[in-house]
Amino acid sequence: MTDSHAGRDEHAWLWLLLVAIGGWLLWLLSPILTPFLIGALFAYLGDPLVDRLEARRFPRTLAVMAVFSGFVLLLLAMVLVIVPVLDDQLSLLLAKLPEYAAWVRSHVLPWLRDTLGLSGGFTREGYVQKLLTEYGKEAGGLISFLVGSVSRSGLALVELIANLFLIPVITFYLLRDWDDIVAGVHSLLPRRIEPRIVRLARESDEMLGSFLRGQMLVMLGLGIIYTTGLWLVGLQFALLIGMLAGLVSFVPYLGLVIGTLVAGIAAILQAQGPVLLPWVALVFVVGQMIEGMLLTPVLVGDRIGLHPVAVIFAVMAGGQLFGFFGVLLALPVAAVVMVLLRDALSEYRRSAMYALAAERDSEH
Repeated sequence: MTDSHAGRDEHAWLWLLLVAIGGWLLWLLSPILTPFLIGALFAYLGDPLVDRLEARRFPRTLAVMAVFSGFVLLLLAMVLVIVPVLDDQLSLLLAKLPEYAAWVRSHVLPWLRDTLGLSGGFTREGYVQKLLTEYGKEAGGLISFLVGSVSRSGLALVELIANLFLIPVITFYLLRDWDDIVAGVHSLLPRRIEPRIVRLARESDEMLGSFLRGQMLVMLGLGIIYTTGLWLVGLQFALLIGMLAGLVSFVPYLGLVIGTLVAGIAAILQAQGPVLLPWVALVFVVGQMIEGMLLTPVLVGDRIGLHPVAVIFAVMAGGQLFGFFGVLLALPVAAVVMVLLRDALSEYRRSAMYALAAERDSEH
């Protein structure tokens, strides 16, 4: 009995050591892992489509080529349709900055001074004018600065191009060999714990796959709703703000907060007053209602079972530990951890320790 316990303890320490080494390697290699993670994500999302084509007697390679071509065509369509409009709106924003700065200087700053009693350096016209002028110049030259800095850094340019080429290459090969990779990992599992690991992996796959696919559709739906609503309101930067709010909505309420704040500021500057603010607020209230009552229940449901605060913490923790790579990895890891915690809780409730504690509580 003692030898059995010692063996199990040794295995537990071995697994903990492997997890620690894996986490350290992730942290060490995180700067170069982003294209691999994005490629793996696309392959993971596309594998069910490939499996469906295989079920209709398509060869695996042909099915992969069809799904991969669909991804590429969809991406190209989005780039060709959305990017020119976003570029026009960014150019308009940069052109409008001096006008907005002049209105803030002549109307907002006096109102702040009279209403809030602000005085001194903050409200000195010369200081504010200089600050706004410098900001306008910096904002106006932002794109030129970014392009120039990338051009000056040959290494950064090579890295960017390499990543852009790596993502489709990694996606294609992972998508083609996905079933073989899964089967290879399956064959390495210890036979004694293989059924349990397979069950947990299946639960994690069902939760994570449904959540990711559904959440992406929710983000797209919210982006369309916000963009359409802001366009109907008459906001000049409707697409820019709507897509931004939809993109960051994978964190609960973040899209609502950022979208309302940015759209509110844009509406005040555009109308040079608060006349558009109620309509902007109505757009985001309606969008939030549609998400809560229709989009999330239908497309996502309760797939991940994470409290919104836990999602926010996971994203922030991932960003703090691993940067942008950690943000991408946060929700998949959180989903898997949730499955493991549920299994551990179920095991605990079936254990003698829990039965003994419940028996003591009933006696008292």
